[in-house]
Amino acid sequence: MTTEKTTKLAYYKEPLVFEMEPTKYDKYSPPSIPKEISKKVKDPLTLIPKEMQRENPPNLPKLAEFQLARHYLHLAQMNFAVDSGFYPLGSCTMKYNPKINDFISLDHRVAMVHPFQPARTVQGNIRILYETEQMLNELAGMERTTLQPSAGAHGEFTGIMVIRAYHQDHGEGDTRTEIIVPDNAHGTNPATAAMAGYKTVVIKSKENGLVDLEALKAAVSEKTAALMLTNPNTLGLFESEIIEIAKIVHDVGGLLYYDGANFNAIMGFCRPGDMGFDAIHFNLHKTFGTPHGGGGPGSGPVGVVKKLVPYLPKPLPEFDKKSGKYYLNFDMPKSIGKIKGYWGNFAVIVRAYAYMLSLGAEGLKRVSEQAVLNANYLKKKLLDLGGWTLPFAPEIPRKHEFVLDGEDLKKETGISTLDVAKRLLDLGFHAPTVYFPLIVHEALMVEPTETESKRTLDTFAEAMKQILKESKENPEVILKAPQNTPVSRVDEVLAAKEPILTWFMYKQKEAKK
Repeated sequence: MTTEKTTKLAYYKEPLVFEMEPTKYDKYSPPSIPKEISKKVKDPLTLIPKEMQRENPPNLPKLAEFQLARHYLHLAQMNFAVDSGFYPLGSCTMKYNPKINDFISLDHRVAMVHPFQPARTVQGNIRILYETEQMLNELAGMERTTLQPSAGAHGEFTGIMVIRAYHQDHGEGDTRTEIIVPDNAHGTNPATAAMAGYKTVVIKSKENGLVDLEALKAAVSEKTAALMLTNPNTLGLFESEIIEIAKIVHDVGGLLYYDGANFNAIMGFCRPGDMGFDAIHFNLHKTFGTPHGGGGPGSGPVGVVKKLVPYLPKPLPEFDKKSGKYYLNFDMPKSIGKIKGYWGNFAVIVRAYAYMLSLGAEGLKRVSEQAVLNANYLKKKLLDLGGWTLPFAPEIPRKHEFVLDGEDLKKETGISTLDVAKRLLDLGFHAPTVYFPLIVHEALMVEPTETESKRTLDTFAEAMKQILKESKENPEVILKAPQNTPVSRVDEVLAAKEPILTWFMYKQKEAKK
């Protein structure tokens, strides 16, 4: 990616709608509502069946504006968000989202256009799709990228379905039935493999937390469809033998799938395509500064090497150099088809586009550099406290995240990793990821991200120091935590068995008390 390409803001200086005359590219536009129907429909309510229409208006409370504003502000204050505090959620990259990106995504030329409009009326929007894809292609070393998937897991599924279509097209769809997954993989990896109809083959990590080449050689065969791998892995370790890993899988005809959840650690320094990966999903809602968490929004574009391009979801954005126009290409006979309506999660894509343009090539590289620096600084601070250990090759620097083990602390004081996480809420911090990866029993997975200051990291380390002291001198305060949050500690076993899913169920439960 060139600095010139990533710092140009020409899009915001040009109108989204160019000319209105029909062009040959209209044939690539999605179908519109038939004119004979649109002419008949004057009242939108006529499209709703009579039996589904209300007879009386809903019984909503009548409130003054300030009452409503206070209500929603209070609800917002009850939530923990990256805007209100440190959110070191390992493997999820909960970084701060620049507000300028939100502002741009709310522009009426972004928010109010309809994806069924003819291509000639949304040239700027298709240009955003096209240029976002080009930048992602360059960052990952891929040939083409679909922007349709709406989340990381959705991207995983899309990527594996593309790999499946490739094998089927080459007469091996029935024989390649296995997908290999390391034991420290994200939980979505084996779930994706199962959803796509594959058998998951798990391989154990070596003592240093990296892929065991001998175990991989024993696992691959003519049944291998792909290896799903995260690099750096969930321990924050970079797979130093990745070229050998790729060769082992490729030699038996399998493909490599890159779980892009940890792309924040390597962006601008190395590319999955150069490592030998054939497909990758990006998490725009992690790596590229867009909203994340609480079930959405999200975006999980999938990039692929040249041989997999024909199988990507359609349409793909294209640019005709001769006419200078953008269009959507639906002419993809081998495509796995549409996997999400319209253009994908367009508002999130626009945010990521603005993020990449504002930072430029050097800025994106600095993101990874600062994320790795912050992680290793905080790792050293926490290990110096004692109480926690660093499993798997403690002498190797971590990338963007690290996993501590609280096994010794639990044996000595009875305070578990879950207890530590609950106490952190009382001290003003969101807890890191706990009990993941599964190969670390009392795991505390910390990812500070590049957006946090040294002062924040030092304050977090002081909170951990306080918890360590309390675990030995006053463990009861930890065992009862959290005590100053809107909801105190819940009985997680009971919550799983008898979940309260509605307000009615809550009132019933309260009445029984």
